[in-house]
Amino acid sequence: MGKSLCTLAAAALLLGVFSHAAGALTNDAITESNLLFNFTTTTATATTAATTTAPAGTLKWTEAVTVVEEGSDGAAPTTAKTTLSTSTVRDTQLDTKDHSKEREDTNNNSKAEENEEEEEKPELACPPLGLESLRVDDSQIQASSYQRMGLGPHRGRLNIQSGIEDGDLYDGAWCADYKDRQQWLEVDAIHLTLFTGVILQGRNSIWSWDWVESYKVQLSNDSVNWQTCMNGTKEAIFEGNQNPETPVLGLLPVPTLARLIRINPQTWYSNGTICLRAEILGCRVDGPSDPYSSDRDAKDALDFRHHNYKEMRKLMKSVIEECPDITRVYTIGKSYMGLKLYVIEISDNPGTHELGEPEFRYVAGMHGNEALGRELVLNLMQYLCKEYKKGNQRVVRLVTETRIHLLPSMNPDGYEVAYDKGSELAGWAEGRYSFEGIDLNHNFPDLNNIMWNAQEKAGDPSKVPNHYIPIPEYYTKEDAMVAPETRAIISWMQDIPFVLSANLHGGELVVTYPFDCTRDWAPQENTPTADNAFFRWLATVYASTNLVMANPDRRICHYEDFQSHNNIINGGAWHTVPGSMNDFSYLHTNCFEVTVELSCDKFPHVSELPVEWENNKESLLVYMEQVHRGIKGVIRDKVTKKGIADAIIKVEDHDHDIRSAADGDYWRLLNPGEYKVVVWALGYLPSMRQCHVGMEPHATICDFTLTKTPIERLKEIRARGGKIPQDLQLRLRALRIRKLRASTKAINQRRESQRLRTRKARSPGAWTV
Repeated sequence: MGKSLCTLAAAALLLGVFSHAAGALTNDAITESNLLFNFTTTTATATTAATTTAPAGTLKWTEAVTVVEEGSDGAAPTTAKTTLSTSTVRDTQLDTKDHSKEREDTNNNSKAEENEEEEEKPELACPPLGLESLRVDDSQIQASSYQRMGLGPHRGRLNIQSGIEDGDLYDGAWCADYKDRQQWLEVDAIHLTLFTGVILQGRNSIWSWDWVESYKVQLSNDSVNWQTCMNGTKEAIFEGNQNPETPVLGLLPVPTLARLIRINPQTWYSNGTICLRAEILGCRVDGPSDPYSSDRDAKDALDFRHHNYKEMRKLMKSVIEECPDITRVYTIGKSYMGLKLYVIEISDNPGTHELGEPEFRYVAGMHGNEALGRELVLNLMQYLCKEYKKGNQRVVRLVTETRIHLLPSMNPDGYEVAYDKGSELAGWAEGRYSFEGIDLNHNFPDLNNIMWNAQEKAGDPSKVPNHYIPIPEYYTKEDAMVAPETRAIISWMQDIPFVLSANLHGGELVVTYPFDCTRDWAPQENTPTADNAFFRWLATVYASTNLVMANPDRRICHYEDFQSHNNIINGGAWHTVPGSMNDFSYLHTNCFEVTVELSCDKFPHVSELPVEWENNKESLLVYMEQVHRGIKGVIRDKVTKKGIADAIIKVEDHDHDIRSAADGDYWRLLNPGEYKVVVWALGYLPSMRQCHVGMEPHATICDFTLTKTPIERLKEIRARGGKIPQDLQLRLRALRIRKLRASTKAINQRRESQRLRTRKARSPGAWTV
């Protein structure tokens, strides 16, 4: 192999003689490539010995770059000079209780922040080529050898997850068929690229441990002539992994221009074999003038970047300043580390529940490292504000007819951990859990099995409550293992009569619907709710309008082909999740909720955010609009005309009741059809109506007026010391007569039964032994 590596000055002279495979560069391209030399990557230490392992801080390349050229010799390069800096997140508070208090607190915080020393914004690193995000096609990845198809080169993608079975067709890495130093994994970038680094992981498997401990990097323009990355006059040896899961970053001593790159393992875990998952960092040179611009493919002027806690607060504040008439920020609690759980409300009358107007919520960031949902929710609040001001009729209708609540970060502690590691280095689980190590999606009370067990023990299962199942006593104790974030969400659910919600996750491309928990906690079992048909509709609405999920040619993320299920699946049929937020929401409140797995990559690079917004924008909007399906109305007292709270609404053939809100209004999500609806409340006579639900995207009004029972009216009159009206006296007399007749009939039946038994005992031939 040749060793033609050049310094920056020589690189500018030699760019014109690249091979045809790499493509010719114009003077403009040379200028563009010079602009690429300053870049940032999340790393705490960077050694000029070509090996670094990852973490927090900022690294800026300030000088050298090399070019791979075929068939020429040159002097060895000097290594790039580096400058290290670190940044910290300072917690400042933004709290709002009512609209006026919100403005005051926001202004005070704004002044305080103006006095703070501004932190230098780090420059963006060269982005990943897209092995993890699947932007790199399988055809672009090759290998020297592989053990079997399930461990082929197409499986050598960062954070890819394996199937459960040993020997699965979809295993968790590329694994070479031989144990020698001639093995390699090759990636074709297609275009001339400034390669800056490699991120490596071991094999994802529950059956074996395999990883690469050191490796070389080779580069080429034509796939024939390969050059090894140099560190001075020696071939660079990059430090690999010490366990299967932690991603390790290896920065090239000098960013290098080429088209193809190979990872060439040198040593590996002594009890394992050559297996790896990888991501490649590089900037396309012959692309846009700013190839890592966050506005790539963006159609909306939004703030496309990853926002830490402080930046998220600033963005939310900017939204309420831009749209003060339709927004309000409030907090529902704090994380274990004291970070506030902020919610932005978007409504034409923020801070107030309007009679008949449904309440909607999006919750993101339950798992802190699943960062895309957080950014999409932040994008959505900006979009709704801007489009409302423009007069976009669809958005205006949503804002005026719906009270929208957006929680971008349910687990801010976990997010900060992942954010500090960075998009590619956070791995599959770093920051997933709360600070206490709790998986918040398993932390809600398991009401499913409480309901199912009660049904099995009851003589008549219809007598067992199928809604508003109370929280068990053990869960409410102070020493219960319940995260403060979970307690805050439960309190929020109990305070606001939410009708519809979605819980935004990442790491797959599928929409799941309740029940998430299976009976007896079976690993995988379809476990539908009484509203299975409508849940499937909700899931389909999101999945069918998502640009990636709806693409029939997309590659599966890991090992499950959800396209065979139309990109939706019952949660229990995928894997059981006891104590999920979706199930709790359905069984303890009126709210229907699904989980949306937004992307294969849990923490996409910032350059992917504009594309992901376009992929999900229509889905986010159309899903919100489903809150206006079914029936709604107000349940009132016939005499006082006041709304009746906690009235029970039962739909025939739907074994899941709901309750009216504090003002007597209710919302029942239903598919089109004819429904028999019965409503009753404590102290009132029941009422029944036939309600029609059409195909139109708005709810059918189905109001009810309830009459108090004669006994209840009598109690109220006596309490006031009033005179009993004649109509009530007649009704009470009729009620007493009915009760007397019923009791007399029962007594006569018992007497007749006793008489028949006596006669039978006295008849001839009746002997007892």
